Amino acid sequence: MTTLYYCLFISLILPYLAKGPVAWAMNKAGGYDNNHPRAQQNKLTGIGARALAAHQNAFESVIIFAPAIILAIATNNASDTIITLAIVHIVARVLYNILYLVNLSTLRSLSWAVATIPSFSIVFLSIP
Repeated sequence: MTTLYYCLFISLILPYLAKGPVAWAMNKAGGYDNNHPRAQQNKLTGIGARALAAHQNAFESVIIFAPAIILAIATNNASDTIITLAIVHIVARVLYNILYLVNLSTLRSLSWAVATIPSFSIVFLSIP
């Protein structure tokens, strides 16, 4: 179970860690506009725009993964398979962000799929 707790925690902080490159790009684009950050983010291009998309997608991923892990915990289902799926999700999500930043779109999409499938698999395996 402990591994599932850690995977859940990591999944929850990944969107905030993904904000780092966005803030860097915003600062590089004339300074971080804390009064209108979203307006400034909408003007980002290149790596800044990709960083923003990765940051936003990290939140979208949590919407699927967190309930899956909570279901596994609630049903007391911490099988080796579920733990492995949770770890695969986390690793693939980290790779997803990196691949987005370095602009490797095909590998990024593959990483997205590798990260998403485990979430649905965990739900399926946790249904009593």
